[in-house]
Amino acid sequence: MLTGKQKRYLRSEAHHLTPIFQVGKGGVNDNLIKQISEALEVRELIKVSVLQNCEQDKDEVAELLSKGAKAELVQVIGSTIVLYKESVNQKKISLP
Repeated sequence: MLTGKQKRYLRSEAHHLTPIFQVGKGGVNDNLIKQISEALEVRELIKVSVLQNCEQDKDEVAELLSKGAKAELVQVIGSTIVLYKESVNQKKISLP
């Protein structure tokens, strides 16, 4: 689990990122979770945007993605979800 200080740090790091995944009408599926897991291994911190045509609630999507990818949910702001997972091989972010 992340502390408040670590979440604040990650939010500031994520501020300049653009979402690299979009969750739309299909919602969350295994393929999306697999791709997000792979992206997290490379980048550690990513943004996912939830489109208006998504039938699931954004908080539900955030929960499914963080559980499925075994990642930490940093924040849900508007329709954007910020996820963090420490990389095994390519560690870039050192948490305070």
